[in-house]
Amino acid sequence: MQLSAELTKLANAIHQQGGQPILVGGSVRDYLLGQLLPKDLDLEVYRLEANELEGVLSKFGKVLRVGKSFGVLKLITQNAEYDVSLPRRESKTGKGHKGFLINADPQMTFEKASARRDFTVNSIGFDPIQQLWLDPHRGQEDLKKGILRHVGPAFAEDPLRVLRGAQFAARLNFQLAPETIELCKTLDLNELSRERLLGEFKKLLLRPERPSIGLEILRQTKALRFFPELEALIDVPQDPTWHPEGCVWTHTLMVVDEASRLRVGEEKADLVLMFGALCHDFGKPETTIWKDGHWRSPAHDVLGMQPTEKFLRRLTDEASLIEKVMVLVREHLRPSMLYNDREKVTPGAIRRLALRVSIPELLLVAEADHFGRTTEDALRREFPAKQWLLNQASQLDVRDEKPKPFLKGRHLLQLGMRPGPQMGKVLEEAFVLQLDGAIVNLEEAKAWANQRLNS
Repeated sequence: MQLSAELTKLANAIHQQGGQPILVGGSVRDYLLGQLLPKDLDLEVYRLEANELEGVLSKFGKVLRVGKSFGVLKLITQNAEYDVSLPRRESKTGKGHKGFLINADPQMTFEKASARRDFTVNSIGFDPIQQLWLDPHRGQEDLKKGILRHVGPAFAEDPLRVLRGAQFAARLNFQLAPETIELCKTLDLNELSRERLLGEFKKLLLRPERPSIGLEILRQTKALRFFPELEALIDVPQDPTWHPEGCVWTHTLMVVDEASRLRVGEEKADLVLMFGALCHDFGKPETTIWKDGHWRSPAHDVLGMQPTEKFLRRLTDEASLIEKVMVLVREHLRPSMLYNDREKVTPGAIRRLALRVSIPELLLVAEADHFGRTTEDALRREFPAKQWLLNQASQLDVRDEKPKPFLKGRHLLQLGMRPGPQMGKVLEEAFVLQLDGAIVNLEEAKAWANQRLNS
């Protein structure tokens, strides 16, 4: 492994002080998978006490005590940041990730320390002094096979590792070992905090090209029982005319993968898109019926809002995120419906849609929904509703922002109207006329208001 000059000097300084520096963590795993070694690395240092280690690190840059009580320091140099830790003993004392007794133990062996890692592929170390790979749990074999296998019984002490397994599987395109799947089935995710759950869902939805791999891992490990809105999608039938790919769960996996292709790299926007894709058909389990020789899901868009809110509140209390996703679920059919009825669609319908939802955001979910199936037009990658609706919205100046009322309260005051409930009614009437195109600018709005007040 080719190391930077700075890291080589740092490792030598630790060694000269009597310590044994070992490179650990995801960067080691990813290097073995053919990726470049990043500047920011994780070091585990053996045979040095915390105060001795801090003394060595301070010669290279600024040292922050992230968790000195159990031996975690951050070194910030001009070139990089390093998370530097001492090996530690952990014992489970209660529920949650805080229910551990943690003590640094510099004299531990790497084999014992790495036994507390989650997966064998994450337990590999590299000794930069001896230029040796340390792999007591045979993680390199599992890397070559594309398998995530838990290191040992300590895995079960933190149920979050079920979700970590899901997002790692999706990011690496790996599968869980059968024995790891069986162990995951026994873990209780109810003890996990919303913050930790959301953190892993973010990694699952925002990082992989195919989040569906991780979602399928959640199904295999029976973790979906802790997310009943997702579990309910399994085996819900769909009309093969529109969904030849199969049940709602299968369709949702395809939609989420399509949505991942549309991410732009901005976390907030991408999270709204991905949760919108994940939740868009949450209304189908409740509404799906057999009628007139077809499977139908009447009003599943509107009725999907409540389970969407329930699901998201299990992960976060961020009102803006929840509201945006719920609106996308409610409106996700609208682009195709408007396009199919385009000869009759009025400008008012487009303006009202823009008032309810961001049209570009809605079209991302609608596009993912459209291509997340195996119909002929989806396979041909044809979705004419997208450009049609964008063109309509652009012509009406509502593509990137909501329509804003021309007439405001101050204009009515200038016309001599007194403040009161009636003012709100007049403003509402004016805005309805504006949305319908009967009023096209402020002057027309003021003229209408003047006539309205004097009639």
